[in-house]
Amino acid sequence: MEAMLAILVGMLFGMGCYCMLRRNILKLIFGIVLMSHGANLLIFAASGLTRGKTPLIAGNASALVPPYPDPLPQALILTAIVISFGIIAFTLVLGRKTYEETRSDDSDLLRSTDT
Repeated sequence: MEAMLAILVGMLFGMGCYCMLRRNILKLIFGIVLMSHGANLLIFAASGLTRGKTPLIAGNASALVPPYPDPLPQALILTAIVISFGIIAFTLVLGRKTYEETRSDDSDLLRSTDT
């Protein structure tokens, strides 16, 4: 399972990097989305996989019973999802405004707007 996640993380980072190197602004934003998903999956896979267990203490216990998943990476991923949503929303609005002003989404044609 970990090998499959490692391959998936590599594919997400590769596709995200490829999209970010394109001239289209929408593909740049899509590349940012893919890279953020890849980073979240990397944190999740690095924390270790434990099937069928929850990081919750039962009502009659005083501590977690091993094996249990670490709740810190799950909290970090949840925070990263919220932050990446804000960044993606901002870049989508910025890309739309850029397209409205220049009538182009080609990043090479945006060089003519430098003054």
